Amino acid sequence: MLERGLESFFEDFLYKESLFVDRSTLLSSYAPETINHRDNEIKKIANILAPALKQEKPSNLFVYGNTGTGKTLVAKHVTENMASVAGKKNIPLKHIYVNCKLKRVADTEYRLVSQLAQFFGKTVPPTGLPTDEIYNIFYKAVENHKGVIILTLDEIDQLIKRAGDGILYNLIRINEELKESRISIIGISNNTTFIENIDVRVKSSLSEEDVFFTPYNAMELQSILRNRAAKAFRDGVVGEGVIEKCAAYVAREYGDARKAIELLRVAGEIAERSKDKRISTQHIDDAEEKLEKDKIFDIIKTQPKQFQAVLFSIFSLRNKSMAIYGGEMYNLYKELCFRTGLRPLTQRRVSSIIGEFELMGLISTKTISKGRYGRTREIMASISPSTIPLAKKILEEELELR
Repeated sequence: MLERGLESFFEDFLYKESLFVDRSTLLSSYAPETINHRDNEIKKIANILAPALKQEKPSNLFVYGNTGTGKTLVAKHVTENMASVAGKKNIPLKHIYVNCKLKRVADTEYRLVSQLAQFFGKTVPPTGLPTDEIYNIFYKAVENHKGVIILTLDEIDQLIKRAGDGILYNLIRINEELKESRISIIGISNNTTFIENIDVRVKSSLSEEDVFFTPYNAMELQSILRNRAAKAFRDGVVGEGVIEKCAAYVAREYGDARKAIELLRVAGEIAERSKDKRISTQHIDDAEEKLEKDKIFDIIKTQPKQFQAVLFSIFSLRNKSMAIYGGEMYNLYKELCFRTGLRPLTQRRVSSIIGEFELMGLISTKTISKGRYGRTREIMASISPSTIPLAKKILEEELELR
């Protein structure tokens, strides 16, 4: 009976008119032909990289900006157009793109260089060879190309964090040995300060140029959303005020266009599953709540056990009082460590963890004076009260609490 019911459901789904015309235009993988509100950044990057078409090595380039400000989209747009021109004119220009955040791609120096060698058709074992030999294979492949190579390292700060800044130094210094080819690096990062913390030798060798991407404002986000919505949905599906509300939600949080587009897509999916004919502002509210919960739960599940124990202590006290004080939270945390077999961290280290949770947007804190009793830190949950019970349940499972 259940199987027949499911078959009927799927058959009905096939013939039901969807709110969507092309859902893919609202996915993060979609690359629009025209990029709005980034003309200045496109021109800057194009001007910096253009010498590669004349077989001259461009400056190394670092592209900075918050998540969802179009950094990767613009960098790919410029390099793909360059590669297209190079192909038509038989110019030996090669572009390589690597996302350094992906596991088993750039988490070690060996893996990254072996991955780069594979872009030139070289078969390299995932482990086992000396690092010098991997570099030699890559060096010979680059030299045989006999042209300019533009290497884009997206999330480059993650590469430096995992593999150290020595790899950046080695990639730059390869140019000193090459006779027939040249490598130019594009580094893309959400962290505008990571370059300040790398080795002085690396920094002096980079000779880089920087392009900063500012967050989109509400009007720019509305324009982007209208363009995507026109491709994604049937006419008349997007209700009044939906685009404006969607843009307003995201504009107050760093102008992340990726988040705005995802919010609109999820609102459309919620409306469709509810069998509504139009997307309303209520669907935007529902989508915002769903995405916020998903983000929070993903963060919670990926934290180390000590971090989870600190967060569980905060959420447990949150049930008893709106305001939580650092001292009582630390006492509860130590009790929790005893129950779970963890070794308690110092109060100073726990205070540092609380600071990291504040950066993640899970909590907020303020230091208050208690008169002759000194000063203390007040901790408040920044997430929706309705989310806390499920967050606690996830933490209980992760910490194996009974």
